[in-house]
Amino acid sequence: MAGADTPPLELVVLVGLQASGKSSFYRERFAPTHAHVSGDLLRNNRRPARRQQQLVDEALAQGRSVVLDNTNAPAAARTPYLELARRHGAAAVAYFFTPDLEACLERNAARAGKARVPAVALYATRKKLEPPAFAEGFARIFDVELSPEGGFRVAERPRPEASPAGPR
Repeated sequence: MAGADTPPLELVVLVGLQASGKSSFYRERFAPTHAHVSGDLLRNNRRPARRQQQLVDEALAQGRSVVLDNTNAPAAARTPYLELARRHGAAAVAYFFTPDLEACLERNAARAGKARVPAVALYATRKKLEPPAFAEGFARIFDVELSPEGGFRVAERPRPEASPAGPR
């Protein structure tokens, strides 16, 4: 349970194409305060999805906020993690990296070694990419764009019930 000086427990789910800036965003915004769980760090694990769920579960059980740094493209891929957040009383927060396929392809091409993924992987991820929705169980959703000057532009998405009424 979070005290007056303790930030609330949260599961941050990064959603976006490969090479969209998710890992850089984690390092810039969350590295000092949140555990980092990423499939990229589990390349030699035979069952990386199971291991990632285990790592998220362990971090939340220890009272440590955690960032899930994957493409998390389809909503179905996010479901087990949102269930873990609920079980541990953690707020689920999504950061959606606005898809810019051409820019991601360019950044990916500049990567070296195993960090570079085949271009076809970006096209496949774009095809199954579903923006996060409050209906999935997210407490807050932020839209993220890479800024042309460097860094990130982040805007919180308003909850639907907070939207003004439609046409009269």
